[in-house]
Amino acid sequence: MDNNKLQLFENKMIRTAWDEEKEEWYFSIVDVVAVLTEQKTQRGASTYWAVLKKRLKDEGAEQLLTNCKQLKMTAADGKKRLTDVATTEQLLRIIQSIPSPKAEPFKLWLAEVGRERIEETIDPEQAIDRALETYLKKGYTREWINQRLQAIQVRKELTDEWQDRGVKRALSMRYSPMRSPVHGLV
Repeated sequence: MDNNKLQLFENKMIRTAWDEEKEEWYFSIVDVVAVLTEQKTQRGASTYWAVLKKRLKDEGAEQLLTNCKQLKMTAADGKKRLTDVATTEQLLRIIQSIPSPKAEPFKLWLAEVGRERIEETIDPEQAIDRALETYLKKGYTREWINQRLQAIQVRKELTDEWQDRGVKRALSMRYSPMRSPVHGLV
C-alpha cells in the first residue's frame, strides 16, 4: 500500500493511500475534517474528529467507526504516524455528519446520487443513459462509447456463460483510478 499520496482540495492537502489489493483509496479523516471545518491547526482538526466520533457512536454509527482503520502516514513534521483513514464510502458518510457550509455541496451531491439510484431501480435504462452522458462529458467519442458498451455486453455474456457452467468468481474486477478504461479494462 502506498501511503504517501497527496490530493488537493481547495489548495489544502489530503493524505491518501491506495490499496492495490483491494483497489481502494483511503483518506486521512483528520485532513478532510480540517478542510471542511476550516480548522486552523491539525490539533483542532483532531479534537473536532474526536468529538464527531463520540457523537457518531452515540447516534448508533458504531459499525462505521469500527470499520475505519489506521494507517501510518507522513505527518507535517515528516514522521510517520498512525492516522485514522476512511474509504470513499465511509468518508462520504462522515461528511454527512459535519455541519459546515463546505460540506453542504457534498451532501447535496449525495442526495442527488441517491435519488438517481432510486430512479434507476425503477427504470434501469436510466443507468445506461447516465453512463452514456458521463462518457460524453468526459470527451469520449461516440465510436469509443459504442465500443465500450459493446465490450461490456460481451463481457457480461461471457461471465454469464461461465456462471452457467459452474465457474466461480475468484476476484471482483472493479474500475480503479489506476486503470483507465481507455487502457483496455473492459
